[in-house]
Amino acid sequence: MPAGEALNARARATAPWGEESATALLVLADGTVIEGKGAGAVGIAVGEVCFNTAMTGYQEILTDPSYAGQIITFTFPHIGNVGTNTEDIETASLAAASGVRGCVLRAPITRASNYRARQEFDDWLKARGIIAITGIDTRALTALIREKGMPNAAIAHAPDGKFDLAALNRTLAGFPGMVGLDLAKDVTSGQSYGWNETEWRWNEGYGHETAARFHVVAIDYGLKRNILRELATAGCKLTVLPATATAEEVLARKPDGVFLSNGPGDPAATGVYAVPEIRKLVDSGLPVFGICLGHQMLGLALGGTTRKMHQGHHGANHPVKDFTTGKVEITSMNHGFAVDRESLPANVEETHVSLFDGSNCGLKVKDRPVFSVQYHPEASPGPQDSHYLFKRFVALMEENKGKG
Repeated sequence: MPAGEALNARARATAPWGEESATALLVLADGTVIEGKGAGAVGIAVGEVCFNTAMTGYQEILTDPSYAGQIITFTFPHIGNVGTNTEDIETASLAAASGVRGCVLRAPITRASNYRARQEFDDWLKARGIIAITGIDTRALTALIREKGMPNAAIAHAPDGKFDLAALNRTLAGFPGMVGLDLAKDVTSGQSYGWNETEWRWNEGYGHETAARFHVVAIDYGLKRNILRELATAGCKLTVLPATATAEEVLARKPDGVFLSNGPGDPAATGVYAVPEIRKLVDSGLPVFGICLGHQMLGLALGGTTRKMHQGHHGANHPVKDFTTGKVEITSMNHGFAVDRESLPANVEETHVSLFDGSNCGLKVKDRPVFSVQYHPEASPGPQDSHYLFKRFVALMEENKGKG
C-alpha cells in the first residue's frame, strides 16, 4: 500500500452512510497528503516533522522552545487526557507564542481527567496558536520518518474542510528547512532577569532559593524553566541574559559560572554571533556548562563541527553512557543536530555517547572547568537519572572559587 494510503487508512472516521470530511491536512514535501480531523488553532503552519516517543509530558514538550520550527508527531496515542495547567509550561518567556508549529495525534482529544488540570487540552492548543491533526496512523508516519528522515510539511486546520492544496504547497515550498536557520533569536528573552524558583514538590508546588552560594549567568538560546529550577535547587542564584549577550556583558555580572542553554535551530547559524562569545567565556577560566544547543555551540567554539541528523532524537527513554562513571542513564532528548566527535581537538574529551546510535552526547575540556551534554538532565519531561550534572557544575564552581 502506498505511504499516503497507509497513513490515511486510520485518518477517516467512517459512518455506515459514508465518510466524514477531513478538517485537517498534513502535506509532506514529497507530495503525500494525510487527512485527519482538526484540533487546536485554525490556520496553516509549516515546519519540520519529527516524532517524540515520550509517554508523558506533552505540555512540557509543546512549550519547549527547542521545538521551534517543528511539527511534533506523538507516538503515544492518548495525548491531552490529563488536560493542562499553569505549572508545566517550560518556555521561560510566558508572553511568547509557542515556537512549535503543530502536532500530530493518533486519538481524538478527550476531556481532561486529572486533579491538576486547569484547562482542556484543545482549548490550550487554541490559546497557544498550535494547530493539531488527529486520527492519524502515527506509527506509519514514524516509520516513514525513520526511513526517509524528517520531512518538511504544512499542517492545516479548516473546520469547513475546504483546502487549497496548491496554496498549501506554495507555502510549504517557502519554508527553508532547519539547516542554516537561526531560531534562537525568535525564542530568547528580550531582556535580562533574575531567577530563584526551585524544583516542584508534590502538594507543595515550587519553592525559592534564599541562601544561594553561587551566582550563575545563564545565556538564553531557548531556555527551559526547569533547567533554571534545577540550578536554583543546587544552590545557585541566576541571572538570565538574551542569546545575543556578549562575553563582556556576562563577565560584568561577576558570575561564579556560566550556563549555555538549550534551544532550537542550526547551531552553526546561531553560532555566527554566539560562538565567538562562548570562546571568550571558555578562555576566561570560569566553569561553563552547556545543554543541547549550548552543547553544540560549545563544541563549535572548541574547534569542532556539527551535523544534521537523519531523524534526530526526541523522547524520554534514550540510553546514554557516561564514560566518566561507567554508568548508563535513561535520558530525555530533543535535538536534530549533533556534534561530530571526529572533529573535536585533542584537548576535548568525549564524556557521553548515545547507546541508540553511537552519536556524541557529551564533552569536557581536559584543562578547563568546561563541560556539556546533548540531552536534557532537568527531566521535564523524563527521568531524573541525570540530575547529578547540576551537582557536577556546582562542584566545579566550588573548586574554582576555592582556587580564587
